[in-house]
Amino acid sequence: MLLVVDVGNTNTVLGIYRGKTLAHHWRLTSGSRTSDELGLALLNLLAAAGLAREEISGAIVSSVVPPMDLPLKEAMGLYLGREALFVSSALDLGMEIRYKAPHEVGADRLVNAVAGVEVYGAPLILVDFGTAITLDVVSPDRAYLGGTISPGMTLSMEALFGKTSKLPKVALEAPGSVIGRTTMESIQAGIMFGTAGMIDSLVRRIWREMGQKTKVVATGGQAQSVAPHSETIDAVDPWLTLEGLRLIHERNCGKLAG
Repeated sequence: MLLVVDVGNTNTVLGIYRGKTLAHHWRLTSGSRTSDELGLALLNLLAAAGLAREEISGAIVSSVVPPMDLPLKEAMGLYLGREALFVSSALDLGMEIRYKAPHEVGADRLVNAVAGVEVYGAPLILVDFGTAITLDVVSPDRAYLGGTISPGMTLSMEALFGKTSKLPKVALEAPGSVIGRTTMESIQAGIMFGTAGMIDSLVRRIWREMGQKTKVVATGGQAQSVAPHSETIDAVDPWLTLEGLRLIHERNCGKLAG
């Protein structure tokens, strides 16, 4: 079985693949942890799923939090007896990267592109709702072109509350109307409908630059709550990043990160 790990700035998502099937998945809070803390957490998750560490035959990691890389690498080596493959533009991704500086592209963005093309074809736009909201574009000939990076919904909300002492914190859910009748509804309308509108505007601008429309697929924590209010998102795939990790491991299982 394959252990896949997507380390984000806010959350870390882990999964266990049995062949091509995602058998188990977990979402944890990202944070500073030692290799022992991470190793014990991995063992506890496996035990909760009724799995022994010996059943894990490989591991792959996508990380945008460099301080977690070494502790996670050590944890997998010490507690699982496996050396993890870390995603980078240097791996065989099965697609050309036309970003001006390929090494600057976040690993999660590359992983999403790999999975997106495999599952949905090309051309394609991928929207990932994380700490940042990223849009990634794949060309008709299946090359990664680049995209956009915007503040995520939680980040925007925290910035709003940090500068406005009287505003109440609210849940990230859409109100019944874009015209908020209370302060809470007004904030929710601004964040939810505003985010959907931003996505739609960026997608349409990308379409104009490409000279064609594409399929638009969303993933990430808030994808399912925003997608119904978007006019351009076609599908929501919550485990797209994990699938991309599986595909990249399949192509590179004989290689290990240096």
